Amino acid sequence: MPHSPEEKKKVLARVRRIRGQCDALERALEAGADCGPVLQQIAAIRGAVNGLMSEVMEAHLREEFGQPAQSPAQRAARVAEMSGLIRSYLK
Repeated sequence: MPHSPEEKKKVLARVRRIRGQCDALERALEAGADCGPVLQQIAAIRGAVNGLMSEVMEAHLREEFGQPAQSPAQRAARVAEMSGLIRSYLK
């Protein structure tokens, strides 16, 4: 989660743009739009969500690894958490 007000504002703006893209996709589907433009819109939404995930993950990495771990156990826990996040991101 972005922690600074500036990062939070950027992430919320991205989410709102994605919502707008999803709303446009819904309208296109309801109107019976051709497959090509619908697929293009879906690809654009996927790209926007990937960009959002990347930005939030980067902020999390900076937060988690910006300071040295207090113990080897804490370091291992941080690495395990990030490994899980990256695995789910790459699915």
